[in-house]
Amino acid sequence: MSTRITTEILGEHPDLSAITTSYPLSASWIRGGDGLVGFGRYAQKKVSGADRFTQASQWWSNERSKLSIHNNVHGSGTGPILFASFAFDENDESELVIPEIIVGRKGTNSWITWIGDGPQPQLDSLLSESSKPTFTYSQGALSDTEWMKRVESAIGQISAGDYEKVVLARDLIARSDKSVDTARLLQLLEQQYPSTWVFLIENLIGATPELLVRLSKSLVTSRVLAGTIRKTGNESADLALAGSLAKSSKDLEEHEYAVRSVADALAPYCSSTNVPDSPFVLHLANVMHLATDVTGVVNESASHADIFTLIGALHPSAAVCGTPTKKAKIAIDGLEGMSRDRYAGPVGWIDARGDGEIGIALRCGLINESESTVRIFAGCGIVAGSNPADELAESQAKLIPMRTALATL
Repeated sequence: MSTRITTEILGEHPDLSAITTSYPLSASWIRGGDGLVGFGRYAQKKVSGADRFTQASQWWSNERSKLSIHNNVHGSGTGPILFASFAFDENDESELVIPEIIVGRKGTNSWITWIGDGPQPQLDSLLSESSKPTFTYSQGALSDTEWMKRVESAIGQISAGDYEKVVLARDLIARSDKSVDTARLLQLLEQQYPSTWVFLIENLIGATPELLVRLSKSLVTSRVLAGTIRKTGNESADLALAGSLAKSSKDLEEHEYAVRSVADALAPYCSSTNVPDSPFVLHLANVMHLATDVTGVVNESASHADIFTLIGALHPSAAVCGTPTKKAKIAIDGLEGMSRDRYAGPVGWIDARGDGEIGIALRCGLINESESTVRIFAGCGIVAGSNPADELAESQAKLIPMRTALATL
């Protein structure tokens, strides 16, 4: 017997970052006020292994087959939604969740999807008064000094010709004297970083500027970020820094590796691809990045090329791993000294049609509610021209989104 799932237009335009129902907040994907928020858990699953994307595709297909879908809205992001947060490494666990209730917003359209035969759930204000937590920070797997030594080792290996680029990540532990208000943290990230994709899936929360893949019908888009400079807050100074970033041979080299890896990964599945000749400078609240939007059209004969196939082809990209990928991954395993868990893994949503948006889990933290801790992450692309002290400063800039949001709770 199938389970009913209904999608209807919402009469009132909701603020996605400030709504709730009697169900717990379970998933979110918001950018610039638009997106999806999930409540409750109709079904969830953990997957791991080299075939984890195939496992996820099969599980989602099986779960969809159990649903009697009544979609009166249609369009991308309506109907049942799978939220997914994949681990960076195949040996760690990835999280899949199908919420019981999903509220969506795009432009002037808003909708609600719910599972079951009951009436449409009512929406309430998400925020409640709570006392402000105090956070103390401690080093993660490596101290600043030790991490810089690992960067120096990577530069030596690159200079010796072992590989061209490697991304080294680090973590920081934030401990709170109170439980972390996930809903409030989500709202703060959305307010402070509206041009990013703000996500929450099974206690992984963040604001990523990087889109691994968007599939809308047959159009594929991937936003590549590589090459970073910290902003000063002074408009004229930042314009000058943006100009220097756009001309930096070190950053352009790093960016070229990342763009090439994405274009090469998409090529077997696309009848055509478009790669701009040069990147643009993406301005965020705390940093600027070199950015390129790679687009393509999925080849009609490539019937197997669903979004899970594209995720598997693109991950891990040079932007979060390095070049060549296999050699860079071996270097990460030897140098990083920690498990990334779901940091730098694919994160986002897929609908029943196979459309979806999948980002890379950057500028994020993993919340351990039982211990009232948040493990936050940052990573830097290391090439031959890198400097360990500069890379440390870049990593500290990339930790700012989570640190600022936690400080504002």
